[in-house]
Amino acid sequence: MRELIEGSQAIAETVLRCRPEVVPAYPITPQTHIVERIGRLLKQSAGTRARFLTVESEFAAMSVAIGASAAGSRTYTATASQGLLYMAEALFNAAGLSLPIVLTVANRAIGAPINIWNDQSDSMSMRDCGWIQLYAQDNQQAVDLHVLAFRLAEQLSVPVMVCVDGFVLTHAFEPLEVPAQDLVDDFLPALVPEQLLAPAEPMTIGAMVGPEAFTEVRYLAYQQHAGAIELLPELSAAYQQRTGRAVPALSCYRTEDADLIALALGSVTGTLRAAVDQARQAGHRIGLVGLTLYRPFPDAQVRAALGRARRVVVLERAMAAGAGGAVTADVRAAVPGLPVHTLVAGLGGRAVSEQSLATALIAMADGRVDGMQVLDLRTDVVERESARRRAAVRPGPAAVNLLRDSAPGGSRIH
Repeated sequence: MRELIEGSQAIAETVLRCRPEVVPAYPITPQTHIVERIGRLLKQSAGTRARFLTVESEFAAMSVAIGASAAGSRTYTATASQGLLYMAEALFNAAGLSLPIVLTVANRAIGAPINIWNDQSDSMSMRDCGWIQLYAQDNQQAVDLHVLAFRLAEQLSVPVMVCVDGFVLTHAFEPLEVPAQDLVDDFLPALVPEQLLAPAEPMTIGAMVGPEAFTEVRYLAYQQHAGAIELLPELSAAYQQRTGRAVPALSCYRTEDADLIALALGSVTGTLRAAVDQARQAGHRIGLVGLTLYRPFPDAQVRAALGRARRVVVLERAMAAGAGGAVTADVRAAVPGLPVHTLVAGLGGRAVSEQSLATALIAMADGRVDGMQVLDLRTDVVERESARRRAAVRPGPAAVNLLRDSAPGGSRIH
């Protein structure tokens, strides 16, 4: 049954219906509502097996998750932004140990400068740490992805990261269907760990591996991780039988005859659909691919979805210094020979409007712009700061200058 509920609360309730046994928690905006809700619900539940552990940092949260998972417990935690970076060493360890931990990342910009609003620079920075990455396009998909994430993680024995746009989804109220407990129990069997630390059968995990075997260890991890490309469609079909909702690796919108196709991850796909419709009304054949499975990258499915287009534009919610866009590089590798352009948008929570997107897509479809573009970039502010830096020996912090220049009326070079 559908109910009006905040995205974070719906995620928390869904996670609990997956019956985690250990939930180490540390608050950081904008994911705090998730662990707060889990803690409150567990406190109200009599006879639950789950342990809710408050820890002193995000590094501790993932370290506890590693220990609990290695001991055979279904384990979950959540974080965002700098919290994810603080976990970085432990994230690599969890992946290297093949532990089926599920983590929610409430996507938020990374400082400096400090910014608590949404983009995807946090999860993109960890895209190659060995975790499966799933990106939710809306809150219903965010809910469903968590059920699939536990099944993926435990069937492949790899950790899974569910990425949910901070504030845009986590704090949004909308009608959602949280899957019933009996449905989740039917879909998600009890955990049977691939490896188990137990006193009765002592073993070592995370042992030292030298040059003679390290390459093979890494290659086996690569193969294990890649199994998600084939397994996700199977699990999506089984989940759809129970709920009527599929969660495919990618979704296509008006791509059949499209000359230009936009590809994006996360909640911006909703605005992109409206922009595509606007461009279509103006006579431009533009389509959209929304990518849910980003790691491992589903090359063949992306290639099939983009194959008929004359050019592709990848909407990036993070800017890769010196490269432009990380997702763009993956798409270019999947479709060699096809022109692939980058459109950076929505950094640090800046609004991404339907009109701005439609205008940018039409310009790219007409060939009027090329290479990397930044949506709604204040070029006057950038040029003013560039001039200041050329003119002054010590121009001061760029962030402070740009903030001042962006205010109504701006400031003058001095």
